Amino acid sequence: MRPADLAREHGLSTQAVRNYEQAGCLPPAGRTPSGYRIYTEAHAAALRAFLALVPAYGHATATGIMNAVHRDRLDEALTTVDRGHAQLLRDRETLDLVRGAVHNLTEGQAGPAVKTIGALARRLQLTPATLRKWEQAGILDPARDPATGYRVFRADDIRDAELAHLLRRGGYPLGHIATIVRQIRTAGGTASLSGALDDWRRRLTRQGLATLHAAARLSHYLSLVEAQNPSLDQPE
Repeated sequence: MRPADLAREHGLSTQAVRNYEQAGCLPPAGRTPSGYRIYTEAHAAALRAFLALVPAYGHATATGIMNAVHRDRLDEALTTVDRGHAQLLRDRETLDLVRGAVHNLTEGQAGPAVKTIGALARRLQLTPATLRKWEQAGILDPARDPATGYRVFRADDIRDAELAHLLRRGGYPLGHIATIVRQIRTAGGTASLSGALDDWRRRLTRQGLATLHAAARLSHYLSLVEAQNPSLDQPE
């Protein structure tokens, strides 16, 4: 196959195919005596696998997975895939948590939890600097301990932080998140929040389906690699 043959299937340019090869997303191409690239069905399968991995895990992670495969580091590639699945699960769990928080807000059942900025940052796996940035953007409005001057995050502040964390994962800008949080605080903005959460659930569904498609493509490519290199450490 020529670069144009691989490119045509996906509506790419031949230069894009060469770029993917140079980035390690495809194995090195063979060469004709005159120096032209020669691709095989394995290269075509590698390109299909890489392009399927991109919507599932992102361009950088997809590139890392394919590079690991081509360096005979299958465990590294699979670990990266596992981390992607774990992150997707955490996002789903966070979504459910936020829906529960919204329900508690609507029912007036928010608890009396109090957290420091460090404790809240650890809960969300963020840095205190990120939370301070959200405060500057108007997303968080913690009280201050009158004795120490330290920030105090109560139940509604924790709820707002959970909402912000989720919506940031969904790609929403800080200004949009601040608007939603203000609506929640003034009671009556839950409709816009529900719409945002529904949109994020649809994104998670699309990503979940993309991971299934990517797994099939990657598995097919690995079977071709194994056939060419039986020493590759395939899982039993």
